[in-house]
Amino acid sequence: MPWFAKTERFKVPLEVRRPHLEAHRRWVAALRQGGTAIVSGYLVNEQGRPGGGGLLLFEAIDHPSAEALVRQDPLIAAGCVDWQLQGWVLVVGDLRQVQP
Repeated sequence: MPWFAKTERFKVPLEVRRPHLEAHRRWVAALRQGGTAIVSGYLVNEQGRPGGGGLLLFEAIDHPSAEALVRQDPLIAAGCVDWQLQGWVLVVGDLRQVQP
């Protein structure tokens, strides 16, 4: 199954997006429990501090299915981020072994 990468940049301050971040984590956890291969995290700057955005890697049948899934993300639904979706070709490794 193809992999996809959703990158995002925060548009609103942390105090506005905090409840949506919690909803995002629950959304990702529910997808994982349902069998979706998906990992999520935030980007950091050179000091190791949150760098203003995040990354979501996941499998989906095709690009339209991937976009439909991403649009369910609470951060996107609440307008907290600008985002981009791209297909991603895994060359080396196995993300299914990742256990965050």
